[in-house]
Amino acid sequence: MNSPAESTVRAAGCVLWRRAPHGGVELCLVHRPRYADWSFPKGKLKRGESPRDAALREVLEETGHHCVPGAPLPTARYLVGGRPKEVSYWAAEAADGAFEPSREVDRIVWLPPPAARRQLTQDRDAWLVDVFVSTVHATKSP
Repeated sequence: MNSPAESTVRAAGCVLWRRAPHGGVELCLVHRPRYADWSFPKGKLKRGESPRDAALREVLEETGHHCVPGAPLPTARYLVGGRPKEVSYWAAEAADGAFEPSREVDRIVWLPPPAARRQLTQDRDAWLVDVFVSTVHATKSP
């Protein structure tokens, strides 16, 4: 029988952000047509991959952007199909790159935090906007 840790789905992602042209920040959300939802870029860890490396890989795969990882954010824990899932998150500033649609992610949007919070499909993702704003974004203000 598997232990709870062995049956837990492990994933990682980022609250990807960039400096907005007229001040403040914008957050990147991805649209996944398979689930018809808006979320932060994230995905399952590959065998032997660290959560941080997985988060950076997923950002690049889903958004086309390289990023600079910053502060770790709280881990989201929830059930998917009756199995526990843990998603480790980091705040990450977007660097270079360009989005190209794929089967997994067909659109991205860059929105100010309040609009991003409203656009996200899951409340557990909206909560991460609040954490980002209160902990990370506060240190990025001029």
